[in-house]
Amino acid sequence: MHLYGKVSSGLGRAHIFMAQPHYQEQFKKVLKVSAWPGTLNLDMEKSSLSNYQDLRILSGLEEGEVKLKTKPLRIKGFERDGKSFGGATAFLAKISSDGKNWIECAILIPDLTRHTETAEVISGSFLRESLPCNDGDKLEIKLN
Repeated sequence: MHLYGKVSSGLGRAHIFMAQPHYQEQFKKVLKVSAWPGTLNLDMEKSSLSNYQDLRILSGLEEGEVKLKTKPLRIKGFERDGKSFGGATAFLAKISSDGKNWIECAILIPDLTRHTETAEVISGSFLRESLPCNDGDKLEIKLN
């Protein structure tokens, strides 16, 4: 399955969560490397919304019938110093800006998210430099 979206700036808060050791331990199991402490946001194109919706259903955020077959990987939440950090679901993938060069990544869907049409992508590298890409650039994601 392929998803297409345009790079967009987020709220700049993902690094707070991504840097937490409890999450990093789990991301390392998913990605086989530590995750860059931030996410790359992709606003899904209309043609990709139904497939992205399926990922949200597999994550348990919405109800419905799922057409695709991909393995959800659970990221467990935790509590630290009286503050709750929610769980998430990850889906292994590869991302590209040119359809030729691919970087291992995962789509991360937090349990507590307002994004219904924006995918958050994690990787072992800083994707804005590695791909490279800027806001507005169109990227492709292939789910494993």
